Amino acid sequence: MPTLFRFLFILAVIAGIIYGSMLALVFLVEPRERDVTVRIPSERLNPAPQE
Repeated sequence: MPTLFRFLFILAVIAGIIYGSMLALVFLVEPRERDVTVRIPSERLNPAPQE
C-alpha cells in the first residue's frame, strides 16, 4: 500500500503545482487591449452579379 499513497501524493503535488500556476497567471498577468483590424476583399462584400 505505501506505493499507492506515494502515487496519490505525487499526483496531488502535480495538481497543486498546476493549480498554483493557474492562480499566478490569473492574479499576476494583465492582458493588453488592442484594436484588431481584419481586411475583407471588396469582392466578398459586393459580389459580381451572375448572368
